[in-house]
Amino acid sequence: MPLMRIQLESDRRTARRVMDLHLAGRADRASVDAARDQVWKHGRTPAADPVFVGITNGEPVRLLYDVEVYLETA
Repeated sequence: MPLMRIQLESDRRTARRVMDLHLAGRADRASVDAARDQVWKHGRTPAADPVFVGITNGEPVRLLYDVEVYLETA
């Protein structure tokens, strides 16, 4: 399945909290849902839950998620 990289704008405090949750083996449900919604907005159908892959160092800070998508989505 192809992957779609989703970038969600965030602030440093939220990004740190999401990173800490990820390192503890948990997920931030709000940002996972937001990543899934972005996939839908791009006209694709998610094939799996978004996977947190990190944060950017720039301004604004962005949360990075990879989401498997179906190819046949029109």
